[in-house]
Amino acid sequence: MEQGSEQGQITVMQYPGLAGRRVLVTGASSGLGDHFARVFAAQGAHVVVAARRQDRVQALAAEIAAKGGAATAIALDVADAAQVDQALADLDLDIVINNAGTTVSAAALDHDATVIDQIIDTNLKGVFHVARAAAQSMKDRGRGGSIVNIASILSHRVAGHASAYAASKGGVLQLTRALALEWARYGIRVNALCPGYIETELNRDFFASPAGEALIKRVPQRQLGQPEDLDGALLLLASDLGRFMTGADIAVDGGHLISSL
Repeated sequence: MEQGSEQGQITVMQYPGLAGRRVLVTGASSGLGDHFARVFAAQGAHVVVAARRQDRVQALAAEIAAKGGAATAIALDVADAAQVDQALADLDLDIVINNAGTTVSAAALDHDATVIDQIIDTNLKGVFHVARAAAQSMKDRGRGGSIVNIASILSHRVAGHASAYAASKGGVLQLTRALALEWARYGIRVNALCPGYIETELNRDFFASPAGEALIKRVPQRQLGQPEDLDGALLLLASDLGRFMTGADIAVDGGHLISSL
């Protein structure tokens, strides 16, 4: 990797094969998606930021452009297969970060059909819809590409009051492997990133509560991850540094998956 230009006091490491590439980030209206979009913009990629909240992604794209980056905003509900196909048909993508997701904290017996459908439709079927649409374009173009599905440590283990979420993320991991096997012949790599407890604006108040602090104590490193802690694994999987990686999953979790039962 070569040293990049300085932005303030931060020197950005440039990863090979990202500058000038078109990168789709779903669920980019807040949290990790917002962060991932900024990471790829700093790498010189043209970022397509997508989410249902169009006002948020438009503001993000404008902010990236104001800082000298390249970004386009689109409204996208990943659970709507027809909308996904239409939105991605002409984007000519090189990289997809399948990040859109949702969850509800409730006991399994309190998960009604609407909640179950919402979580599975977004977290699992939505990932499939986006991956299929992007892969079809990549295959037709004959240039291949990279798809990174944002899974979770709950793809590997379970937690209380998250049965539908854990099931959806477990499905994402198995889907990643299946698609990697099918699409390797087209030069399309499919990998998964499995974050642990990462602090965002959506969960900051919870992790400051007694219940949240108790969960942090179960992480071997005794701390929350920050969004930037995911950058190395994300850029490895997306860039040419990971060109011989497909069907892999990387956990970034402070050792949570290896903690004792």
